[in-house]
Amino acid sequence: MKRFFTLEYWRDEEWFVGRLKEVPGVFSQGESLEELKENIADAYRLMLDSEPEPNHAGAQTLEVGVEL
Repeated sequence: MKRFFTLEYWRDEEWFVGRLKEVPGVFSQGESLEELKENIADAYRLMLDSEPEPNHAGAQTLEVGVEL
């Protein structure tokens, strides 16, 4: 399954630095914008691999709307 996120990026001297706006804590950098995109995807996959699987017997979910 392919997911899409917003990559917010900026230049820091010779580097492209960025973060995924929807996923706090996922940052990366690259010498080119293409390298940054590859690195941020790797950082996201590593974050997913390192998260423990929740184990809540009988857990239920529901959708909650938040007014901004």
